Amino acid sequence: MLILLPPSEKKSTGPGAAIDVYTGVLYKAIDWQSLNKESQSRGQTSIAIISAKYGVLKPLDEIAPYKQKIDNAAMRGEITRLLESIETELIIDCRSSTYKGVWTPPHNKTVEIRVFTQVDGIKKVITHMSKKTRGEVTRLLLQSKSNPSNPEELRVTISSAYACELLAPSKTSPWSLEVTILNV
Repeated sequence: MLILLPPSEKKSTGPGAAIDVYTGVLYKAIDWQSLNKESQSRGQTSIAIISAKYGVLKPLDEIAPYKQKIDNAAMRGEITRLLESIETELIIDCRSSTYKGVWTPPHNKTVEIRVFTQVDGIKKVITHMSKKTRGEVTRLLLQSKSNPSNPEELRVTISSAYACELLAPSKTSPWSLEVTILNV
């Protein structure tokens, strides 16, 4: 399992492990320091953070705080080379749209996490809460008894905490797991 995460615009004031330097809502929801050693070990091997300054990071990679926008064209080659060298059966894409342009993973084994709410029975996309939910989904995966190896196993794992629907890929888009948040 490979979990793709964006960085956080909010950062700590000093250097440290990437997972600690990034302090936005997604990373607060992961709550790395409260995870047990097994979950942290799983995170270290399965999370890839796409950074505008550093490229592909693992959670414990040391970084300094920075303020920089990603240049997708300039970073695409390096990031593509690194991510395509990782052998995995399943890619879980929790990146924001800004960071999706730097690498397009194979549609057949990638599941994009999309977050919605329901208002009067109608699904509506949410933005800020989607970051928090993607962090919660990541935490759930790190704490799971097993690593999902395909989109259906991912749906089963996430459905233990959220209402969700798995949509098959098309020629131009990956699998999509639509997670519905109630009481937003």
